Amino acid sequence: MTAPNRIAVIALSGSDERNRVDFPLARAAADGVEAARRDSEVWAAVVHSARADFCAGTDPEALREAMAGGGFGLDALSVAGMLAELEVPVVCAVGGAAFDQGLEMALACDLRVADASAVFRETRAADGATPWDGGTQRLPRLIGRSRALEMLLAGREVDAETALQWGLVNEVVADGEALPRAMRLAERIVRHGPIALRYLKEAVASGMDGTLAHGLRLEADLSFLLQSTQDRSEGIASFLERRRPEYRGE
Repeated sequence: MTAPNRIAVIALSGSDERNRVDFPLARAAADGVEAARRDSEVWAAVVHSARADFCAGTDPEALREAMAGGGFGLDALSVAGMLAELEVPVVCAVGGAAFDQGLEMALACDLRVADASAVFRETRAADGATPWDGGTQRLPRLIGRSRALEMLLAGREVDAETALQWGLVNEVVADGEALPRAMRLAERIVRHGPIALRYLKEAVASGMDGTLAHGLRLEADLSFLLQSTQDRSEGIASFLERRRPEYRGE
């Protein structure tokens, strides 16, 4: 993981040529997430693949090992859960295949940029299995129940343009441009106050998981807390002085 300009860059790189999730990839991802979490200078993260495919699923041998003894080893292969727990905004650059667990990892990020040739698919039902890294919960929340069930039950393959129409991705760019575009998007994000960014992410996530009334209360509480920060004072001062704010995360 590197963190130039307050952006942590987490590259997914497994032993498999299609970047399927194995134990080394999961451990490296965990290390990258933990380093980003501990670094107060990290205000956003970008996740991408070091290979042509974002991730074509879970490595079969690793999955069999994780499932031995009742499946308790699946936690060691879970990557989406770790990404979703990052407090800073997470932008995902998707190229090639985002299948099964690869799709789940992309769903765990906050924003997704896809190459034009990217493909999204969930096919574990064909093997008599179900998603286990958050797919059944995050996919319908993002694209709606019916479309999610079409992917989950029928294994429909979704190309980049359809993913854009469905809201599965935020933007489609020319092949090879997903990572540069994701970086530019993260650069725009980190121009803003880091405390406000974390509060915004928390408010949206918590509000979607609860009632409207709960979400509105949380929004009000976080807004009140933000007023006491130095960053908020700097935001007001920079506006009045017509200059770019200099946030410090305090």
